[in-house]
Amino acid sequence: MDRFLAPHSPEAIAYGYLTELGSPWDADLSLDEALVAGCAAYQALDRYLGGADIFILPRSRTELESILRRYSYDAIHNTIAKSRSTLQPGGYSRVCNLAEQSIRGVLNTNDNAKILLALHGPRSASRIIDRDEPSPAVDKDQVIGSFFALFIPGYRSALVMLSSSFKFASLCIPSSPGL
Repeated sequence: MDRFLAPHSPEAIAYGYLTELGSPWDADLSLDEALVAGCAAYQALDRYLGGADIFILPRSRTELESILRRYSYDAIHNTIAKSRSTLQPGGYSRVCNLAEQSIRGVLNTNDNAKILLALHGPRSASRIIDRDEPSPAVDKDQVIGSFFALFIPGYRSALVMLSSSFKFASLCIPSSPGL
């Protein structure tokens, strides 16, 4: 974590203040937007580094930034819920914007984006995509056939591809013992 956010960074300090010192809202009922945003950015990066709930790996910097933004929004919501206080009008947008700026700052520093993309992905560095590209082609016949094999045992599927419209129709045909 220190590689991306140093212990003396505003995000790390906000995280330490809001999580390790207990609930600061017991004494003060106001919600500091900068603290919430910094803590959210730190928690988003920490959650990504842990990798426990990454189901679809990011293939580009844009996808990585999107994942980190969603994680920061979750952290913002959790912090607001814990505080039991309201933000000032427009405060939620400002907090989200500050967290997004912090995340972009981390990704723009050195080769952090490339390192984070490679962290949970395949070990081959050639698989890292620097720019947004269309996803690789998927064999739809194989995917649909695998679906039927998993969920409809005892049946085999016949797929008919309508080449002009790229629509697929699937027919379930009971498998016979001789086939």
